[in-house]
Amino acid sequence: MRRRILKILLYTALAFSLIAAALWIYFHPPVKQESTVGYTNRNGTELRYDVIVPREPNGAAVIVLVSGSWRSDQGPFRRWLVAPILRRGYTVFAVRHLSQPKATITEIVEDVHHAVRHIRFHSANFDIDKDSIGIAGSSSGGHLSLMIAAGAGKAPPTDSDDAIDLESSAVQAAAVFFPVTDLVDLGPSTQNPGDGGPPTSYVAGFGFTPKKGDRKRIAKADMSEWKELAHALSPIHQLENGLAPVRIIHGDADTLVPLDQSLRFLERAKELQLGNRIDLQIREGKGHGWIAMIFDLPKFADWFDEHLAPAS
Repeated sequence: MRRRILKILLYTALAFSLIAAALWIYFHPPVKQESTVGYTNRNGTELRYDVIVPREPNGAAVIVLVSGSWRSDQGPFRRWLVAPILRRGYTVFAVRHLSQPKATITEIVEDVHHAVRHIRFHSANFDIDKDSIGIAGSSSGGHLSLMIAAGAGKAPPTDSDDAIDLESSAVQAAAVFFPVTDLVDLGPSTQNPGDGGPPTSYVAGFGFTPKKGDRKRIAKADMSEWKELAHALSPIHQLENGLAPVRIIHGDADTLVPLDQSLRFLERAKELQLGNRIDLQIREGKGHGWIAMIFDLPKFADWFDEHLAPAS
């Protein structure tokens, strides 16, 4: 009996070792090249993106926005996070921005638009098709991705003589987790202050001074300015200008960015006859992030396979 138990334990340990080794190999795909490129300067800080070229590139690109709570990790990019995308042959651009409140969220949106233009302008150097660019992110990274995907690219600045600024910031597809879509109406979010103001943890990030004695709210005198800004920074209110195909994965137990944000985004798109450009997948019982999210990434890669058509 003891020998049989030992044999079972040995085989079990061996099976787990093989599975662990297989997962390690899968999430560490071989790459041809990695580099870091500066794309602009914001408030005295150089902003950069990492370029990760797979061993067999397919000519298309996916921009991954390194952003959570509108803060951006400046450390080494964790390549395993995009392993399924790299394995499909997409060149990955991991874009970082200056974290709020060092930069306002308005400035962050502007910088992300510039990053897309910078990558498109230099597309020949990266050996990618400038008309085959996708974008991905989660939470605030999802918000920023949808700000790019909605409206088919922000118009270039009229007062700039920089050739990069003349490029389009449009993308051809987007894939996001639990994105913020409507800052005007935060719905049942735990960040909703209850007075129509900005999310409680990000008052300074939106450029406002917290109300004296109540750091979660802004003064009534600032409310009209906030409403205008919230409208301009909400993807749901940019849909009139178009939308790249978007896949959204969202948990129905998310209290920070409730599923309501994605449902209303989809409903508004349907009103504008853009609903067929959105694929919303709901994860039952999942909150604002879950351990198995990594296994949803192949669904992002599938979406890009469907909608990005690199030049042959």
